[in-house]
Amino acid sequence: MSAPEERYRDALAAAARHARAWLESQDTRPVGPGTTAAGLAADFGGPLPREGAPAAEVVDYLAAKAEPGLMAMPSGRFFGWVIGGTLPAALAADWLVSAWDQNAGLRFATPATAAIEEGAGAWLLELLGLPTGAEVGFATGATMANFTGLAAARWRLMTDAGWDLDADGLAGAPRIRCFVGQERHDTIDLGLRYLGLGRPTVVPADRQGRIDPAALGDALDRAAVEGKGPVPLLVCLQAGNLHSGAFDPFREAIAVARAHGAWIHVDGAFGLWAAAVPELAALTDGLQDADSWGTDAHKTLNVPYDCGIAVVRDAAALRAAMGVHTSYLIQAADGAADPFEKVPELSRRARGVPVWAALKSLGRDGVAAQVRGLVAHARELAERLAALDGVEVLNDVGYTQVSLAFGDDATTRAVTAKIIADGRVWMSGSRWQGRDILRISVSNWSTDAADVQVAVDSVREAVAAVRG
Repeated sequence: MSAPEERYRDALAAAARHARAWLESQDTRPVGPGTTAAGLAADFGGPLPREGAPAAEVVDYLAAKAEPGLMAMPSGRFFGWVIGGTLPAALAADWLVSAWDQNAGLRFATPATAAIEEGAGAWLLELLGLPTGAEVGFATGATMANFTGLAAARWRLMTDAGWDLDADGLAGAPRIRCFVGQERHDTIDLGLRYLGLGRPTVVPADRQGRIDPAALGDALDRAAVEGKGPVPLLVCLQAGNLHSGAFDPFREAIAVARAHGAWIHVDGAFGLWAAAVPELAALTDGLQDADSWGTDAHKTLNVPYDCGIAVVRDAAALRAAMGVHTSYLIQAADGAADPFEKVPELSRRARGVPVWAALKSLGRDGVAAQVRGLVAHARELAERLAALDGVEVLNDVGYTQVSLAFGDDATTRAVTAKIIADGRVWMSGSRWQGRDILRISVSNWSTDAADVQVAVDSVREAVAAVRG
């Protein structure tokens, strides 16, 4: 029997070699994948081999066969959806997380990862100006981070209405009335559906997708009148519109919601990080007065997948909604919340460790500089692309999103397809306010002036090719 370190040596060396080659290829490779899942089926499917293969050979095969089907999401030329890259310290820390192989649910069992995540959580609250007593949990992504905040809201609202949710479930319970802006992200609706809360009431938004506080007040007033008694109310606001990057007017909207006794949740999947930048303070003014927040560290902070972050002011509600107590789960003697009491999973990897590493490597000033750089590149792209003939910038670019149109929908679709086929950059198509658009999301820490130039050239040439 070989020594433990020898059993892993060759496989880890192969993985490191392939990882370096992959990362070093980002500046020159086409951004899009070169094949389809169906095209790779024969390489990864078929009958399960009767005999196994050496670990290093498995890694070599995996890397070689997967390479054509990988998208260069770590590239500074990737502007699709809202997906960041990975900071070096965060990537290396994530490798350690896999090597440590800790089930990060219990403070008693894995004190190191628990302490690291608690440290990361405290830093996040400080960085983003959120309440110091809030609980921070590390979920799979923004969808589950929002779900976690909404689950805490459901528990608190039901409890305050005199309903024992744990004992009696939802059947016959007071209905929680949920209110969302017209341009909220669909994952908010998904979280509400997961929780059995049904479709929300949609409140009008302005041309940039910001909720109308006056209309919100009117909707809440109507809900109060319709109910026979106090109506449990839940209001969901947004930090960073998917298409415009716009932020809801938090101070006004939260004041209205608070006057009606509502729980306020903020979906800040990529926009919550604006709170780390002093000159962007106007975007997040009042945001800290909400009850819960959800964000995603793989977006603007640039840590590896997967890493959503749920922040809840009401620690008791969060622990009641997410926690479970059994004889075999040994809790730490100090009575602090275990990690499994803050997110949906009992068993999970230590997602907060790469967050801690990212924050440690950047510091407060580095996080601000990183977000500031993303915003600057988005504004430069908007300015330079708006100067091109036939290119229309549809949104006010105050954060990291740029939405473009090129005349009619057919032309916009054709330009989008041409850019993707060219492969030098990746920008995703979408539909916004009745128009097909090309959406640029600047989310990668490594995007630089050269990447911006390539992006401008790609759009210019695509427009010329389609119209020529």
